[in-house]
Amino acid sequence: MEEKLFVIAIGGTGMRCLESFVHLCAIGMFDNKEIEILTLDTDQANGNMGRTWNLINTYNQVKSENGRHNGGTPNTNTFFSSKLNIFKFYINYSSAQRNTYKNISKLGEGDERTNRHNQMISDLFLDKETVQEFNLDHGYRAQTHLGSHLMYHGILEAASKIKNGDDLGKPEIDLKEFLAKLQSAGESARVFVFGSVFGGTGASSIPIIPVAFREAIGIIGNDNEKFDPKKIKFGSTLLTEYFSFNKPNQNQLSEKKNSVIADSSFFPINSQAALQFYQNDPTVQSVYNKMYHIGWPVESKSLLEEKDNNTITGGSTQKNNCHILELMCAAAAFEFFNTANYEKTDKIEYLFRAIKYENGIFELTSADFVGSEKGDLFLNKIGAFLSFAHIVLSKNGGGNGSLGTKGFITQLDKNNIKDYNTITDDETKQIDEYLKMFAYSFSSENLFVPGWIYQIRNSILPGNFLFNKDAFKDSLKELRNLDVGNLFLDNKHNWKSSLIKSRYDTFITKLTKEGKPESNQNVNSTKEKFLAHIHNGIMISQNFIKK
Repeated sequence: MEEKLFVIAIGGTGMRCLESFVHLCAIGMFDNKEIEILTLDTDQANGNMGRTWNLINTYNQVKSENGRHNGGTPNTNTFFSSKLNIFKFYINYSSAQRNTYKNISKLGEGDERTNRHNQMISDLFLDKETVQEFNLDHGYRAQTHLGSHLMYHGILEAASKIKNGDDLGKPEIDLKEFLAKLQSAGESARVFVFGSVFGGTGASSIPIIPVAFREAIGIIGNDNEKFDPKKIKFGSTLLTEYFSFNKPNQNQLSEKKNSVIADSSFFPINSQAALQFYQNDPTVQSVYNKMYHIGWPVESKSLLEEKDNNTITGGSTQKNNCHILELMCAAAAFEFFNTANYEKTDKIEYLFRAIKYENGIFELTSADFVGSEKGDLFLNKIGAFLSFAHIVLSKNGGGNGSLGTKGFITQLDKNNIKDYNTITDDETKQIDEYLKMFAYSFSSENLFVPGWIYQIRNSILPGNFLFNKDAFKDSLKELRNLDVGNLFLDNKHNWKSSLIKSRYDTFITKLTKEGKPESNQNVNSTKEKFLAHIHNGIMISQNFIKK
């Protein structure tokens, strides 16, 4: 039975992990897969979530053909080889009736005896003056006991609306469709959950997601349509603290809506407590099969600049740079989805991978992410995509709004490759936009704006990230003169050059004779064939595909 793949990203950290996961799909690490993705949050304006939604939307535009936004079809051994279906569910806390625990719980709206008992129970678990009163629209603010309760009931509340057909919004419709796909997959489903265990929304939700989904499916359908999470393969990150931010100042704390703000100085303690919970909780133990313990072995880096005075609790301004650990989480999902002959058991497995760290410097290899067996594949795939990005964004000016992919196609035409001239300007711009998110762009003043892979690499400086330092030039002049075929730390993967031609010119000449798409790549549209041709040509130049 073919397995069905599901990804759930929770909270701001989960969204950044998903961002790395999508880039792994773009470089071609999830060949011929259709993946159902659910983003789950309480903060509908979250900047990290918006950035990730935009990334997936652009990915699907690149995959679509003839102007139809259908996300295309799965391909094999090429760029953008996965089909991604995105579903967005968030719990709305924006109204005055729902913006605090006190309002949601309707404390004080019953008779005197009921009110007294409800308030006593609430006070037993939740501080009356702070936790019961703070504004929820930016998430649960490291109050996981509150968050788990509210997230669980928020999902069930949505299920009841779906059951009754009550004025459904887009979040409820998306949740309904995602749960229907999960229920239909049954025991063939593999579900991977991205989220941290030290903060708010992710830490609150990871333990309750399988049970909440079971109950929600039961509410929407009937008893014989329920699914059993104990028979489904669940995996998740155990992502402990790896960043910090300013302590909340007194001006912020004096506002009633901000009476509770997460304090990153407590994240190490939160992480320790969370790990003890995941080690001992019977529900987690009975549902999850694999949990990947991922942590930062040195002092956490600040997400904020020194000039930032306030702690950012959420909203559109929470748009943090990407970090190497988020790529590690995406690599954990790769391991989870690609473990062959993996049988569901009633015993949880905790996994980790040690990396080399000496004299304050990380030395990461491709095997550190995906293991030695797949290490060379990963290195070649991400290297090929980085070379492609440099060609489009710098050689052809796409990074600052010039020809970009269109210039690449024009150059191929001059070399008698005329197969791709029908690709429209809009379609080439979609490819350019994705490559900007992956690598870099330039502002209207020609200032360098680092994209995902530059942010990943910067998070471990002065250590190395897979490629030599020249692969990460960051000025327009240097990038225009960059040798795009000389990015690797060793010469095994670097492109060949001749006495009379540069590596790049040799590569363009090779494309006229080598790299044409093969039938087993399952590419159909002209755009898919173009991407496959470029992929093949670069991989041949890197000595990964032999011709």
